[in-house]
Amino acid sequence: MRTNELKALEAAQGLAALLRAERFAELVELFAPPLRAAVSADALRLAWAAESAGRGHVTEIGEPVSAAGETGPVRVHIPVTCADGNFTVVTSVGGDGLLHGLRLDPDAGAEWQPPHDADPDRFLERDVLLGTGPLAVPGTLSLPEGPGPWPAVVLLSGGGAFDRDGSCGPNKPLKDLAWGLASRQVAVVRFDKITFTRPDRLPSDFTMADEYLPHALAAVRLLRQQPAVDPDRIHLLGHSMGGKVAPRIAAADPSIAGLVLLAADAQPMHEAAVRVARYLSALAPHPGADEAVAALARQAALVAGPELTPDTPSELLPLGLSAAYWLDLRGYDPVATAAGLACPMLILQGGRDYQVTVTDDLTRWRDALADRPEVAISIHPDANHLFFSGRGRPTPAEYALPGHVDTAVVDEIATWLARR
Repeated sequence: MRTNELKALEAAQGLAALLRAERFAELVELFAPPLRAAVSADALRLAWAAESAGRGHVTEIGEPVSAAGETGPVRVHIPVTCADGNFTVVTSVGGDGLLHGLRLDPDAGAEWQPPHDADPDRFLERDVLLGTGPLAVPGTLSLPEGPGPWPAVVLLSGGGAFDRDGSCGPNKPLKDLAWGLASRQVAVVRFDKITFTRPDRLPSDFTMADEYLPHALAAVRLLRQQPAVDPDRIHLLGHSMGGKVAPRIAAADPSIAGLVLLAADAQPMHEAAVRVARYLSALAPHPGADEAVAALARQAALVAGPELTPDTPSELLPLGLSAAYWLDLRGYDPVATAAGLACPMLILQGGRDYQVTVTDDLTRWRDALADRPEVAISIHPDANHLFFSGRGRPTPAEYALPGHVDTAVVDEIATWLARR
């Protein structure tokens, strides 16, 4: 085992011990400065409570396992067993022995399987690189067999450190979409986010625009260079925060032919964070939950008020995001930006989504865009935030169950694109 792997496992063992004791204030001391600036003890405590909601209490935190063969920070997985399900703590440890990335990943112990409606024989895939220099990110281009020219989409994943597949436990909703659409004669580019590939390289004034625009615009340029792609039919398909930012990207590149918005949040994110925290706290009440929600509400009030400045410390703000990030978000209205675009849009919403909801989000899109004939809006009543079908009250635990984006969703998108 390499020296850096041994160092990474040692650091992860310290992380596991502090998680067992729920000593979050001490835990953030293991973070590298950029991660410490991005994730506060309160944000971590709330995320921990949210991930265990619907799974019962944590019964065991296992030994860390490293992902061998990687360059740069070593990725380490720590399995967490709960009374009614499991999840995984995924961290990346740098050569300095500090944690440079951290996420809580639903995990049902199953591997992703291709959706039954995807046919890999109908398309080809190849690796691509988007951007230049140290902040370039890898991605995948999926091209239908045949000469085309085909319509195309750039997939934009939700907020956070997501890979190109939108991996969430055993599920890969963006890969479902890519394979499903490529099987239906749509070219697709998807890419790892910079927050996933290089969390150690992000500047202190990093914003949502920095998180998405450079690589999304590079993906559009890449598609335009493909002989099999119709350059006049390149679209953006954004999920969650990817849907929120899609109008901003389209405003930056008027050649983009249209938008597909899946569970696109329109409620201001600081308000939505408090709403979701209250929902999760009610699902699994536990000591400290009310305090954590109250702390988040105070942080959200700071975002909304005149006291927020570029110098406000990130530890005083929701989710540990920087003041620059929140100021950028606060100054961006996705609905108004979309209303100013002339391109067609397809807006889809899951009826069982507790993160982005019909009441709090879709209503805002409807109010601004419903009278536009080039805008189609529909609800899939049984779909959750990932557009997986289910029943009953939604919880984070269902993200750990293997599933796929509903075939009806993929069909609706492909049919809409074919008509553009």
